[in-house]
Amino acid sequence: MALNLVMFGPPGAGKGTQASRLEQSRGIPQISTGDILREAVHAGSELGRQAKMIMDKGELVSDELIVGIIRERLRRDDVEQGFILDGFPRTVAQAVALDEILTGGDPLVIIELNVPDSSLVLRLSSRRVCGQCGATYGSSDGEPPSICANCGADVVLRSDDQKEVVLERLRVYQEQTQPLVAFYQDRVTFRSIDGNQSPDTVQTAIVAALDSVLAVVREERLSVG
Repeated sequence: MALNLVMFGPPGAGKGTQASRLEQSRGIPQISTGDILREAVHAGSELGRQAKMIMDKGELVSDELIVGIIRERLRRDDVEQGFILDGFPRTVAQAVALDEILTGGDPLVIIELNVPDSSLVLRLSSRRVCGQCGATYGSSDGEPPSICANCGADVVLRSDDQKEVVLERLRVYQEQTQPLVAFYQDRVTFRSIDGNQSPDTVQTAIVAALDSVLAVVREERLSVG
């Protein structure tokens, strides 16, 4: 059975870290909305050209366009054993479209990472990134270095990790993305994880949740068969 996974949670919840770990351990691709948008633009596909025109104007890419790009990406051979969606869906409309894309395939597993706002503000305002290679240094790493250990470039505070910006990002998340919990929470494939723990502890909890979901799905299939 393919592992089709959506991981969502507020900014700073650790989605990217955990998705990357699962990509390595399960051998399935982590699909980031930002990455595939940039890839589509670079490839010069019709959808990529449309997206570039919109982004060049500083506007947000519409649900219809991002759904089209996701649909195109999920047709590739490398998702035969599953995928990890990071950053999609962001709205209920996108979630409905994803259900339609996956109709007739293996079930969608949904993992929500729950972290209190106070912890998120601390995490993000303490986070530093390398201005050249993008390496991230979090609050769990102790005092962040001023020089990147990977490439030697300066390590800086991202503009969108400043406290005032973080609070606005969390407000937008609650308004736009939190309704996904209501959309998904009654499904047997939905699990909510306490993300306010060490990355290793969260990883262990996610693996246990995935094993639990897949066991339920197999049992349901046997009962139907």
